[in-house]
Amino acid sequence: MRLASFSFTQLGNKLGEKISKIQNTKYNIAHFNNSNIHGGIKKYIDSHWNEYDGFIFISATGIAVRIINPYIESKTRDPAVVVVDDMGQFVISLLSGHIGSANDISKWLAKEIDAIPVITTASDNRGMDAVDVFAKRNNYLIEDMKSAKEITSLMVNWKKIGLYTEDENRINYENIEIIKDVNSIEANIDGLIIVTSKEDLGEINIPYTILRPKNINIGIGCRKGIDSEIVIEAIDAALKEKHLSPKCIKTLGTVEVKKFEIGIIKAAEHFNCPIKIFTLKDLLPIEEKFQKSQFVKDTIGVYSVSEPCAYLLGEELITRKSRFNGVTISISK
Repeated sequence: MRLASFSFTQLGNKLGEKISKIQNTKYNIAHFNNSNIHGGIKKYIDSHWNEYDGFIFISATGIAVRIINPYIESKTRDPAVVVVDDMGQFVISLLSGHIGSANDISKWLAKEIDAIPVITTASDNRGMDAVDVFAKRNNYLIEDMKSAKEITSLMVNWKKIGLYTEDENRINYENIEIIKDVNSIEANIDGLIIVTSKEDLGEINIPYTILRPKNINIGIGCRKGIDSEIVIEAIDAALKEKHLSPKCIKTLGTVEVKKFEIGIIKAAEHFNCPIKIFTLKDLLPIEEKFQKSQFVKDTIGVYSVSEPCAYLLGEELITRKSRFNGVTISISK
């Protein structure tokens, strides 16, 4: 994470220099003293707010609050903001404690400078995970932040929460009940956390939040020069047939002769996921497992592209092969 620390006094400047010299592979910290910046720190932040993952104010809390106030947007987008008094006694997590990692930064920094970390988020002080912490740790996308906050609010009041999940991850919360079917809940629960790639969950009559795991892989074959809109539409259509969320796409996979296809590259950008390129040597040992096309074999050297690519990405094939306007799609999990 790229962090900026700001100081306003001589003691603060000394502490800021010390902090910037701490060796750490996770945090890269630059230090700025107010007197050494043309126009001061307030002007600097005005033009650099979006360049850093977080800010450390070595100052009074009020100074930090007044300076950052115009730039605060939302819980999902705000950078971490931490405040340290210039005597180095306390490290306060001020803004974006969970998603922005201000709590983690505060705990780490307090340990480094022998200070007391001040964490005020209710879930942390109860020794449990908030929903957004659980999501961040496991790389889940939060479908709706308002519902996530509602479930966390129930948790801090020790309400019974159900967990329906497609994987083995468990939230750190004692009053939890594992749910096997979201549409047939037998336990008396107050809220529900759903970790799923499935759309169309049916009617749920209690408060719930949906977390999207990155567990869907897409194998792609296509004709040369295919337009990106066609590739995107093909992926959307294939997922819709299986009631799967595009937010759960982990990787797109294709063969090496297609690695420069703009349509596939743009589709990966659209779905915010990487592309895994497989060589012919990767595909040849398993091509007998899948439907064969002599035309594809004669053209690129293997009988099939989308199915073996999806298989190598995830083994559990959800769809063998779907054809959409010059694009073949296979889905694995």
